[in-house]
Amino acid sequence: MFYDALKNDHGLPHDPFKALVVPRPIGWISSLAPDGTVNLAPYSFFNAMATDPHYVLFGSAGRKDSQRNIEETGEFVCNLATWDLREEMNRSSAAVRADVDEIALAGLTPAPCERVRPPRVKEAPAALECVYDRTITLEGAEGPDGHHPYAIVLGKVVGIHIDDSYIRNGLVDTAAMKPIARCGYMDYAVVTELFQMRRPDVDGDRGAIVKRETT
Repeated sequence: MFYDALKNDHGLPHDPFKALVVPRPIGWISSLAPDGTVNLAPYSFFNAMATDPHYVLFGSAGRKDSQRNIEETGEFVCNLATWDLREEMNRSSAAVRADVDEIALAGLTPAPCERVRPPRVKEAPAALECVYDRTITLEGAEGPDGHHPYAIVLGKVVGIHIDDSYIRNGLVDTAAMKPIARCGYMDYAVVTELFQMRRPDVDGDRGAIVKRETT
């Protein structure tokens, strides 16, 4: 099938877009309101960009508490959502008042960070401390003169927490953490095993791919 993505005339019971861009890592974002209220919320439009320094970004549909807090205080934390914390992650997605602490609501434990003020989730095996970089407003379906309901929030990673029990032979054992990811509809995926592929070298003089010798 083919359908016009702008008209979204797919004719299916549910929009298939989110079932095609998969799996998407979950940005489990903790932040602080100016009055000190803790907020924790999962975002499925989330990913990492760049390595020196590291940046992360998440997409918000509407100016929700996370975006507002981050823009007003300049800091946030990305906590790793895992299989063992799937129920708590889901509870933290509830639509509640801005004065509700979702870390407490989900039955989780706040832990202090080193470089930023918002707490991280103690139970999460990894967390990224971030400082706010910028917000990019996205054009809505009505065009540049219409409503802009979506935004991308970017942050620079200034500190990283990793549970030492998942560092083995100098590498992070990602599969052991069992991170979860968002798929389409109400579907999720979980990482439980990995496989390796070596990227081929490119011979610049000949423009040919040179295979690495395996040992």
